[in-house]
Amino acid sequence: MKKITISLLFSLIILNINAQTFKQAYQDRANMVTQTNITTNLQEFSNLGVKTTGSVANANTLNWIKNKYLSYGYSASQIEEDPFTFGSTSSKNLIITKTGTVYPNKYVIVCGHFDSVVGPGVNDNGSGTSIILEAARILKDVPTEYSIKFIHFSGEEQGLKGSYHYANNVAYQGSNRVLDIKLVFNLDQVGGKMGNNNNTVYCDQDLGGNSSNNAASAAVTQELVTCTQLYSPLLTDIDPAESTDYMPFEAKGEVITGYFEKIRSSYPHTVNDTFANTDPVYIFNIGKASLGAIQHFAVATSTLGVNETKTGKLESTNIFPNPVKDILNIDIPDSKVKNFRFELTDLSGRVLLQKNNESKISVSGVTNGAYLGIITIGSEKIVRKILIEK
Repeated sequence: MKKITISLLFSLIILNINAQTFKQAYQDRANMVTQTNITTNLQEFSNLGVKTTGSVANANTLNWIKNKYLSYGYSASQIEEDPFTFGSTSSKNLIITKTGTVYPNKYVIVCGHFDSVVGPGVNDNGSGTSIILEAARILKDVPTEYSIKFIHFSGEEQGLKGSYHYANNVAYQGSNRVLDIKLVFNLDQVGGKMGNNNNTVYCDQDLGGNSSNNAASAAVTQELVTCTQLYSPLLTDIDPAESTDYMPFEAKGEVITGYFEKIRSSYPHTVNDTFANTDPVYIFNIGKASLGAIQHFAVATSTLGVNETKTGKLESTNIFPNPVKDILNIDIPDSKVKNFRFELTDLSGRVLLQKNNESKISVSGVTNGAYLGIITIGSEKIVRKILIEK
């Protein structure tokens, strides 16, 4: 029986590899993920404080996420709050539904939690939150055959409370399956650690629990590996699925997969899980991989719409070296740009340096630490995290 299962598993993997081909439109949309949006989302998430489930900061974060979706053009009817309680604690999940064109009642769930403990939780899990937001922004008007539910769970740190509530009371009611779920794709702790060689991401594979979904999960995880390699510069490795928000769905027999950082940071669940200690470039690359994977799983159209615009050349502006000791260089790829302003701010937004039209900037008078470099060109802003180390 085990040999038959393994043969079936390999057959599924081979079929899925063969079915996946590079789609230029998927790459173009993956390239619409911007380092500026990722960095800005992480900074704003950090400023919301410690998001303990049931706290004011937790509720404020949910409203911040909701307002992001409204700013992207999602309607109030697409946004749903899902309240739950455990003990004396009350909180809410946030669900945003994008309806599919062919299978409107079958769902790809893209999820991650936004609650934290002790610290602001920028890695665990502002990183996943920022990627989900960026994916939802880019895919808002992109037709997909399957419906997508972008879900932001609370209560994860207290034992997956929000996702258990949703799986047991919304997706299922008792043994009755209410939602037809194609798969669950989870993003948790994908922030990396500044200074590490963050070039590899774990793709989570279901290797235990409810064994009935293991083979299908293995096939989907292989699809995730392939998407990562097609649409991002990241390398991949396989990690057993465990202890995050896809597990309540796995217990119900649903197919699951997800991303998790390869080099594990020691900062989550501490006061040091801050913006200063995450790697926004790593999160940006996982964002690109996620865009490719979500399009594949939900079967997005392979033709760019007339209103879809590719990311401008200015987003590829390079600020280097990073970390920097003395001189910071600014390389703007568009040679026609002559007028720009550079600001160096601390993480609270206080401006420490401001220069106009200078491509070499001395930071020798700035103390060691993490800062934001903001380049303004007309109405466009490019934001990068800068680490000063002397």
